[in-house]
Amino acid sequence: MDEMFFHFSSGSDPQNTIPQDEILDYVPMGGSSSRGRQRKLLSTEKSENRNADDKKKSMHRDIERQRRQEMSTLYASLRTLLPLEYIKGKRAISDHMNGAVSYVKDLQKRIDGLNAKRDELKKASDNWSGFEQGMTSNEAFPSSAVVRQSLDGVEVVISTSVGPKALTLSRVLQLLLEEGLDVVNCITTRIDGGLIHTIQTEVSDLRGVHVPYLEQKLNK
Repeated sequence: MDEMFFHFSSGSDPQNTIPQDEILDYVPMGGSSSRGRQRKLLSTEKSENRNADDKKKSMHRDIERQRRQEMSTLYASLRTLLPLEYIKGKRAISDHMNGAVSYVKDLQKRIDGLNAKRDELKKASDNWSGFEQGMTSNEAFPSSAVVRQSLDGVEVVISTSVGPKALTLSRVLQLLLEEGLDVVNCITTRIDGGLIHTIQTEVSDLRGVHVPYLEQKLNK
């Protein structure tokens, strides 16, 4: 603080005397200017802080607005993908979300069912391919005929595959009819690589049937 010295003399002129209250109110030069600068700096700092806070709040509002817009777009897109029966009569977003969950679960069940059917069909296709491959090979499963006499006629058992040289069922039936045998039953069984036909026939007179000759004729 600046110090001031005042010299008073007894013979001084009263007109030149400084009142005491003015002396007490004296402020050194430059003091008010310094406080003004401080107040101005504080005001500027507060203003800058307010501007920074306002900028952060504005950025936060923009980000939140953008997020809501994106959520609204995604929600509308999801709603268009849901079948009507899953959202019919429902307005709340939570209900639509539950409908979407149910729809996804139902789709998963359908996919599992289709996968199971696909596996079954693939397995059946593989088995049939192996069966056809075996049937088309006469060497792997040669055709043969066995004829034996039964009570009322003749039983014929044909083991055959499929191929140009295989013994077909139609040919066997034709030969039996030519020999005067009436076919009353025919059972076909599938085995690995071929078929087995078991044919039951009837004849009025067994003495007219020559079993070895018929068997030889079928095996030609």
